[in-house]
Amino acid sequence: MFFSVIIPVYNVEPYLRDCLDSVVNQTFPDWEAICVNDGSTDGSAAILNGFAEKDNRIKIVTQANGGLSAARNAGLDIAKGDYILFLDSDDWLEQNALEILSRNLNGEDMLCFSGRRYFESGKEYHNADQLKTQSYASGMDYYNANALLHRDFAFVCVVLRAYKRSFLLENNLRFKEGIYHEDNLFTPLACYYAKKVKAVNECLYDYRVRVNSITTTSNVKRHSDLLGLSNALAAFFIPKQGFDKTVIYRAITHHYQVVFVSAAREEKRKLRPLCDWNLYHKVSHTKLRHRWNYWRNKIGL
Repeated sequence: MFFSVIIPVYNVEPYLRDCLDSVVNQTFPDWEAICVNDGSTDGSAAILNGFAEKDNRIKIVTQANGGLSAARNAGLDIAKGDYILFLDSDDWLEQNALEILSRNLNGEDMLCFSGRRYFESGKEYHNADQLKTQSYASGMDYYNANALLHRDFAFVCVVLRAYKRSFLLENNLRFKEGIYHEDNLFTPLACYYAKKVKAVNECLYDYRVRVNSITTTSNVKRHSDLLGLSNALAAFFIPKQGFDKTVIYRAITHHYQVVFVSAAREEKRKLRPLCDWNLYHKVSHTKLRHRWNYWRNKIGL
């Protein structure tokens, strides 16, 4: 078993050593870390070079700033591992993460685990989410059982899974570049294509919550990107057959609703023409409340 850990890096000098130490100190030795320096302007490159000089399992890719999705895709382009993990460069893995994954993997397309959030401002942890150790006959069975559960760590986060590299390649599963919320698009598609999935009751990932990080910054583009991926997911899943679509429809409807609840009034006027109201209508039928919100959003109440 050989793992590729893909680490996008952009201006994370204060945190990068912790991240890389968590990989270098793994109790399981068979890995490569692909660090994609996505146009950093701070001291991140020097830190990467220092680690690479000491450990030849660390590979460095340097590129102009293209965003998180572009960095992940660049890592996928050269990864050699049997399984892929994505690690954000201000987070870290538990020291035995790869060892636990290697013991539990048996040809699955995805192996899912849990994480916990570390709040930098308060220097405290939130309790780890607990997954039931369970195997699933398909990715949509896994999705339907877990996607809407209340969790401290969002279900869609791609960092909470190990992915079989051949599975990603065969299904051309990559990250849409130039958008926010890329995980919200990638994860449902990965679940749709997955044939064999396992979840383990193990907390293997530590997520640092920072002020002014990508995930804690709000702007207009977030709303338009979320609306665009809602349209894309609806268009993808509506024609599909052979599985219960209640959960995925509710998730997509929730995305639409978040856009129109969060956006300011003037912004809503600009967003409304970008919404595919026919698709939104088709996915909103699973709950009366969702149907009612659809009409409110469409007429601008």
